[in-house]
Amino acid sequence: MAVVGVLAVLFLSLLAACRAQSPPRGPEAACAKACEARAGQCGPRECGRGCNLVLDRLVEHEGGRVLACVAKSEGSCADPVWARCAALVGPHADGGPPAPPSGDAIEAEEGD
Repeated sequence: MAVVGVLAVLFLSLLAACRAQSPPRGPEAACAKACEARAGQCGPRECGRGCNLVLDRLVEHEGGRVLACVAKSEGSCADPVWARCAALVGPHADGGPPAPPSGDAIEAEEGD
């Protein structure tokens, strides 16, 4: 009987010592958790803000590439770093569509 009590106490103490974290919910939380692990210069608050800023890239499954870029950048973990890294990945990396024609070009086309 004493052995069962000792085993029960041992089991309960092991269970209490195990503090497993639940998996993050959603792409933003997963990004913030990965950011804290991979980007040493970023704190939890900066990771949360940055992941919120690049949420569109996370939905496009480009989060890993954005995080790799942020982790490689030295020093700051501010918004401009996140924005630059988000602009360098995926279909947006080519700089986007060309600028619209100037007003003079539009008037010349209408005059034809």
